[in-house]
Amino acid sequence: MRVIAGSAGGIPLRLPKTELRPTMDMVRGAIFSSLGEATVGARVLDLFAGTGSLAIEALSRGAESATLVEADRKACEVIAENLKQTRLKANVLCMDVFRFLEKEGGTAAFDLIFADPPYAKDAGARDFAAELLRNQGVLGALQENGLLVLEVGQRWVLPECSEWECVRRKRYGSTETLFFVKRTSRMTPELSVE
Repeated sequence: MRVIAGSAGGIPLRLPKTELRPTMDMVRGAIFSSLGEATVGARVLDLFAGTGSLAIEALSRGAESATLVEADRKACEVIAENLKQTRLKANVLCMDVFRFLEKEGGTAAFDLIFADPPYAKDAGARDFAAELLRNQGVLGALQENGLLVLEVGQRWVLPECSEWECVRRKRYGSTETLFFVKRTSRMTPELSVE
């Protein structure tokens, strides 16, 4: 796994020795290809940050700042090592994502929010992705014309969500990426067509 492009392009990233599932290079490349110039100057929030690869890729491609939230201590240590390796700076918070959103949501501080929550593997398992879409903290943390990029498993069913509009949905093997804007947004961010 490596940074794909930008100032840290080609630098390898470490993986934590945990059960975390990092975003594959192919998927990350497709996400950032679709975002195009929307990354430049953006304030980024990376929820369930894992290795930090999404925020690090955004910083490498010109994002202004990044906040990474991850509950797993070993993963937080790896994120710190990856930031040091790439010579990029970010705010890393080792805490539960929903506790962070309860405390910090509502500030409309971010232009891009990445979320790669654990996949619900069994019927009846906790659906973190659906919880995020219902969470007022996520909605409040995103700028009016911002973009939420959510990564889910291929069989994930998009719940009814009156506050979000899915403007792009693309599958890559067993992974799907969904791009959401607030329904109240007057403008939809320009996305590259693949």
